[in-house]
Amino acid sequence: MWSANDDSVTEPAPSDGSGERAPEGLTAERRLLRAVFHRAPVPLLVLELDGTIRRANVAAGELMGSPPGYATGRSLTAFIDVTSQAAVRSQLAAAARTRAARQLECVLLGPDGPATVMLSLGPVELPDGQRLLVATISPGALPTPPRRARSGGSAADALHAMTRRMDTVTAVTRLLLDNSTFSEAVTLQRCARLLVGDIASWVIVDVARAGELRRQYVVGPPGEAAEELTRLVRRTEPRPGTAPCQVHTARRPMLLANADDAGLLGNTPDGVPLLMLLGATSVLSVPISDGAESYGALTLARVPGDGRFEIADLALVEEIGEHLGVAVRVDRMFRHRSAVAEALQASLLPARLPDIRGLELSAVYLPAGQGLEVSGDFYDVFPVRDGWGVTIGDVCGKGQQAAAMTAAARHAIRVLATYSPDPADVLAKANDVMLGGDYEDRFVTAKLAYLKWEQRHLRVTLASAGHPGPALVRSDGRVEMLGGGGLPLGLFASADLPDAAADCETLLLRAGDQLVFFSDGVTDARNAELASFDERLADELAGLAGKSAGETTRAIQALLAGFSQEELRDDLTILVVRVTDPPE
Repeated sequence: MWSANDDSVTEPAPSDGSGERAPEGLTAERRLLRAVFHRAPVPLLVLELDGTIRRANVAAGELMGSPPGYATGRSLTAFIDVTSQAAVRSQLAAAARTRAARQLECVLLGPDGPATVMLSLGPVELPDGQRLLVATISPGALPTPPRRARSGGSAADALHAMTRRMDTVTAVTRLLLDNSTFSEAVTLQRCARLLVGDIASWVIVDVARAGELRRQYVVGPPGEAAEELTRLVRRTEPRPGTAPCQVHTARRPMLLANADDAGLLGNTPDGVPLLMLLGATSVLSVPISDGAESYGALTLARVPGDGRFEIADLALVEEIGEHLGVAVRVDRMFRHRSAVAEALQASLLPARLPDIRGLELSAVYLPAGQGLEVSGDFYDVFPVRDGWGVTIGDVCGKGQQAAAMTAAARHAIRVLATYSPDPADVLAKANDVMLGGDYEDRFVTAKLAYLKWEQRHLRVTLASAGHPGPALVRSDGRVEMLGGGGLPLGLFASADLPDAAADCETLLLRAGDQLVFFSDGVTDARNAELASFDERLADELAGLAGKSAGETTRAIQALLAGFSQEELRDDLTILVVRVTDPPE
């Protein structure tokens, strides 16, 4: 210990309460003055002429909720409410310019929320000619603005805050796990709505699109005024240099317990700072990242009545940002794979059915499940010698290998049918093509029909390779369910099983008759009692006699959806050929 009368300067100087030790070489008188400054019961600040805090005593640090060492080097306006910052800056400039004392009432952001105080400014000049400002802070005459109670202080409050944060993480996790839509926009919107209120007054979500950060979603407090402000912020895109852009680019979070930079969130087209419009005094921004890639930024803002963001809030929001990053990555991966599957599936089916005089054609394909994998169903209608060929088939399994075999089967049948007048011979040669490929023991069931006009009748020569149906629906309502027959393609060589050649039969169709081709997704459909749709298919088709081809496909589709409650066990394909008026 040393006393005020001790002139010794050889011993290390003790701490003066500012968090730093007094420099060597100070006289006892200067050390005394320094100690008096820091221990004074009145909050005192020494400011540069631009308002930067040079020194703060202990009372000032307690009033601002920050140690004196933390306040040093920061602008005084960082601890002032947005509504008072302009006035404080004006008085600081006036005091520096006129060298006269100034006084004003303003709102200070303290550890317990905003408080109205009286700020007194006075210029001083040091012996070396350096000019500074001295500020004192005293209670103001205006009532302190109301604020929401915040956690802090007791162990019970700390436990409550910790529980609230855990509940928030749990709620966000449940929300992301329940993302049945696989929609990135819906995920971000729901999460933003979940965070606003207890965690933040305003939530802003920005997402990178084509290498540029774009504003995705903004949510704030309820009320018409806030809704109008929300729309304004939503229309203001984040610009380089703003907090969201810095966080997204650097992939590092940003915590500003006292936000004093008016341009932190950018400006409106009219040049008005968003920070001022929102009335925000504390800002927290974290990257939306899965650890490897940043997809955008999640920015939270609080108004004076909600207190300041703390380190615990930063940890919570960082974890939420990571959860969102993983969710965005999964959503995008799902959409990409779904788009690839849809494009590949579309390439396996004809873009459109041909127009054939005297016939109506209609087809429908419905994938089972989410459609992430390519189905093995296919159908085609193409010209053959003296008529038309119609084929429908189903490859065992799904995925890329099934898609490769589907493409091979469809195109092999189409090419071979161009040269052979016998559909059974076409299927036999297609079987050899399937055996020559490496398709991991997969097989193909198929139907191939040749359509040819004979006077007023349509002659149908039908060959089968293990595929069900079709159904012949006469114009008078009679229904004949044709059998499958034959072995699937790709299992056995034709030479090894000469008796297993594709079955072949001939039909004559008149005006109004329909030939309904379908895959086993129709016959294998089940209801809640596990009854099969195959048992009622003939009766349902009888009621569709006289309908157009399009009406028939739509009716079967609707019947299946109602029967199975839209839970298909397998992919569904229907192709209807209806005879109208024979061509002259």
